[in-house]
Amino acid sequence: MKHSISVTVNGVTHEASVDARTLLVDFLRDHLHLTGTHVGCDTSQCGACTIHIDGASVKACNMFAVQADGATIKTIEGRASNGTLQPLQESFKEEHGLHCGFCTPGMIMSAADLLQHNPNPSESEIRHALEGNFCRCTGYHNIVKAIQSAAQKM
Repeated sequence: MKHSISVTVNGVTHEASVDARTLLVDFLRDHLHLTGTHVGCDTSQCGACTIHIDGASVKACNMFAVQADGATIKTIEGRASNGTLQPLQESFKEEHGLHCGFCTPGMIMSAADLLQHNPNPSESEIRHALEGNFCRCTGYHNIVKAIQSAAQKM
């Protein structure tokens, strides 16, 4: 059975008809072609699908698209402005906070949520905020440095 939804994603309103069981991550990737939101586990364990819904950090693989009806969503594609990276994205680049890049969108979205609520987090607070995001390449050291650097810039 199809359901009509309307969501605003990165400032653009989209209306669509989706199956009740369509995951939000699949809607973003397959229907809107916003592939920066990654599917890493389908069990909300890895954080690669982290996005913001109505200003809150959410794992898109753990939510149905119909549950987002009427919501304002921001994905990693909505972070940059006219091709210019934001300080958090720049810091990940400058501090080598990524390797393969698979977890990076989710890390950045989780870090953005942290910095929105705590503009000057300690290393411990950063590590705690990233507990729901797995990186299999970096060991997190440079990711933490990138977030600390972004906090100073912002």
